[in-house]
Amino acid sequence: MVGDVMARSFISVRPDISVLSAVDLMVKKRVGSLILQDRGILKGILTEKDVMWALSKKRDLKDVVVEDICTRKITTIRPSADIHDAVRTMRRSKFRRLPVVIKKKVIGILTLKDVLRIQPELFEIAKEGYERKEVGNVIKEGICDKCEKFDLLYSVDDRLVCRDCRD
Repeated sequence: MVGDVMARSFISVRPDISVLSAVDLMVKKRVGSLILQDRGILKGILTEKDVMWALSKKRDLKDVVVEDICTRKITTIRPSADIHDAVRTMRRSKFRRLPVVIKKKVIGILTLKDVLRIQPELFEIAKEGYERKEVGNVIKEGICDKCEKFDLLYSVDDRLVCRDCRD
């Protein structure tokens, strides 16, 4: 069940904080996303991808708040859901993170990385929904050709490898 695998500790912020403060927090806590909540209710999720998109559109993010760039149409999951269903939901929605909610209140977060760490046999199901997208020599996300970990990838000697395998 999702409740057995989800991370119970997640970082949440109010939707009105600045993007720069959110990025500082993401770096400090070493996380790739922040849950946006207002009075305990899920309002959105801010991911590294959202920040990169905002940077590509507007170089100066000094006066931008997270609710202006976050993902608001969020796919969530219940803690009682089956792990296989969660992976299918991730594949269908193309989200690698699913907030785990009960009555719109976030109680945890389930990431594709967490699922694959616990049940690596779900790798093939998860892999089907993701395409590699090239941006220069950096691939936004995909499966490493060397260690088969789902991560940000780099093109090295005609192979797509994660940061760890790049060195």
